Formats: sequence, structure tokens, C-alpha cells
Amino acid sequence: MQTQLQAARDGRITEPMQRVAERENVPAETIRREVAAGRLVIPANITHLPPNGQLEPIGIGRAVSTKINANLGASPVCSSEQAELEKMLWAVRFGADTVMDLSTGGDLDEIRQHLIAHATVPLGTVPIYEMIVARNVEDLTYDDILATIAKQARQGVDFFTIHAGLLREHLPLVKGRLAGIVSRGGSLLAKWMQHHGKQNPMYELFDEISAIMREYDVTYSLGDGLRPGCLADATDEAQLAELRTLGELTHRARESGVQVMVEGPGHVPFDQIERNMKLQHEWCDGAPFYVLGPIVTDVAPGYDHITSAIGATAAAYHGAAFLCYVTPREHLGLPKREDVRQGVIAYKIAAHAADVARGLPGARDWDDKLSRARAALDWQGQFATAMDPDAARAMRDPELSSDADYCGMCGREWCAVRISREVTGTPDADRTESASQTSAPGVDGD
Repeated sequence: MQTQLQAARDGRITEPMQRVAERENVPAETIRREVAAGRLVIPANITHLPPNGQLEPIGIGRAVSTKINANLGASPVCSSEQAELEKMLWAVRFGADTVMDLSTGGDLDEIRQHLIAHATVPLGTVPIYEMIVARNVEDLTYDDILATIAKQARQGVDFFTIHAGLLREHLPLVKGRLAGIVSRGGSLLAKWMQHHGKQNPMYELFDEISAIMREYDVTYSLGDGLRPGCLADATDEAQLAELRTLGELTHRARESGVQVMVEGPGHVPFDQIERNMKLQHEWCDGAPFYVLGPIVTDVAPGYDHITSAIGATAAAYHGAAFLCYVTPREHLGLPKREDVRQGVIAYKIAAHAADVARGLPGARDWDDKLSRARAALDWQGQFATAMDPDAARAMRDPELSSDADYCGMCGREWCAVRISREVTGTPDADRTESASQTSAPGVDGD
């Protein structure tokens, strides 16, 4: 069995490539070429694809629309298998392109299998979390690492976050940081290296891990264990040293026939985002960049879906292909269902805004469709086309009748849109029927 990367390099267009091409409205040969070059990945474990699973393949790369990920997962403190399933379905309903199971509590095997069985989108994990559930990280062995990765690959996980770029020689660079190491995987491996006085086992085992991933066509998401956790630590030597190593590992993964994307920051001042995107593109040979935010200010806990969506828009415009959402509960606790909705919508806005700004073909059609409904005073058309129809309907003035073609801000006589239509001679009866009958992409308007 060939991976998507191997098939693309052999000139073959696979069924997942064809599905991605249809979804993105681009030629299948374009998808094949981008996959072959490593600039686009299709996370699709052979076990998760039909007929064994119900995965709908997606493409992640600059040649297609910007994608977003929603993190899920039970913690040792709260949540459950059913709660995480509900959050996953909720995230997908509002437009998440992928999900990650970051569970650290409960029966991790059972939770993961339950999510995979119901996931129509690619699902990722951070395997080291399971590796240390029943043991101290210092007791982790090479055999434990490979066994866990092999088991999760067999279950159908589509992409793994592997923190192989954080090396022992990078640890002294962290000492001057304000926030230190904020990545869970990164901190665990740093503790292992310090205890054993050895190199990162993920780096040492990279070829063996690649062999497992190649067998099931699992995609690497090379983890940024030294991502900055505050503005003061952004773009420092620790972060950049790891990024250079991630560039080396990108080439090694591709040589093994394994698809690879690279993870990035983190907390980054707005003016440093462009530089971060360009450095990754250069050092990692155009591999899709998967960023958390970036969060552009540290002072707004409770609103970090906003602080990060600002950075995410800039990141996607300047080079990122994949955005990991941040919820309002970031830095505060495990997200609830409503937090998931707010995080997904914030990132759908960020991704779409970036796609419009970079001139992606067809991206602005959605905006123009809603604008036609707005100009025609077609409220039902606006609701149907909105990114979140339910929220738009709920904010409509309850004092107005359902067929009123104005809002409560100006009223009928002061409505600028109505006055403009009188000036231009546009009939009030004009309505955008197509907008009224079609819901926004990826959102159930019921």
C-alpha cells in the first residue's frame, strides 16, 4: 500500500486526492502535484477511510482553502466519553475541518475509539499523553513509545503530533524565558531528557516511528515543544532552534514516504507573525504550517478566541495553511460545548477572511451573496447565508415582525439601505431568492 505522498510522486491520483479536488473545485492534477511536492497533505489513515470508517478526506495546504482544527479531550478533572463526542459533533457542525483528541483522563483507548468511529473529519492525537497515563514519564521506554504509536495507528488516527524537534541541546536556551516550556508534550520530554541525560527519544526513534506511520498513512504534525507561551518569549532562540530541527525532520519524513506538516506558535506579537510564517516556509521547504493562534496579546483571558483569531488571520494570510482554534476558556479550563462553538466560529471567520485577502478563487462569493441579500433588505436571505444562522436570527430584534424588512437600529424611515434604494430607484420587492434558499457552507441553518 502506498501513502498519498508515494502515490502522488508516482504520478497517481488517488480517490482521496480526487475527493479533495472536487471539494476545493481545483483540478485533481493540482492536488496530486502539491501532495507530491509536500506542500499539501491529506491526513487519511487507511483504517479510517471507507469502507472501514467514514472519513471524508480534506486537503491542507496553501493551494486550497485554509483549514481549522478543534481540540477536544477529557481531562483528569472533568468531562467524559459522551461529552467529548458531543463536542466533536458540535465542532464539525459549525465548520471544524479536523479535530484532535487531547484526552489525559478517563479510558483514553475507549474515548479515542469512540471518537474515531463517529468522526467524518480527520482526527489527530498526541501519543505521548497515553504513554505516561499509567507511568511516570521518567519510566518511559523506547518500546513503550513505539507500541503506543503502533496501537493508535491501527485504531485509525489520521495525524500524530510528535515532539521530535525539541533536542537536549535546546534545553539551556529555555532558562531565560518568562514562561518556560508551555507545551505538555515538550515539557514531558524535557523532563525525560533531563532525568536520563539522553537525547529526545522521539528524535532517536524518528525513522522507526516513520515506518509505522507509513504503513497506515498517518500524517506527521511535527510538534513545537518550545512554542512561546507569552509575548516575551516569541521568536526567541529556543523556538527558532527547534524550528530548524523541524526542517530537518520534514525532509526525513518525506524521504520515508510519510506526509508531514509542521506546528508553530503560540503567543506572538502581531508585528512578528509575518516573519514567523516566512521562516517556517523557508526552513521547512513549504510544508503546511499548523499554528495555534497566534495569540497577539496576553492580557485578555476569557477572550482568547478573539486575541488569537486576530493573529490567525494574519498567519493564514502570510503563509499558514492550518489554524488550531483557541476557545474563550483557553488558559482557564477545559472548554465546554458553547466554548467549542465560539472557538470554531472565530476561526472560521479568521480562515475565511485570510482566504478572501489572498485572493483564493471563489472565496469572496460567499460575502457577495450575503451582501446582495443585505442590499435587498432580504433578512431571511441574510440569515440563510450567514456563517452562524442561528446566532444571526437570535440577534434579530424580537419586537419586529418576522416579515419586517428593516432592523431596530434605525427603523423603517431612517434605514440607510431603504433610502439608498429610493435614490437609486431599486424596487423594495427585489429579493435574493437564491440567498434565501441556501445555507452557509458547513453550517446547519435549522
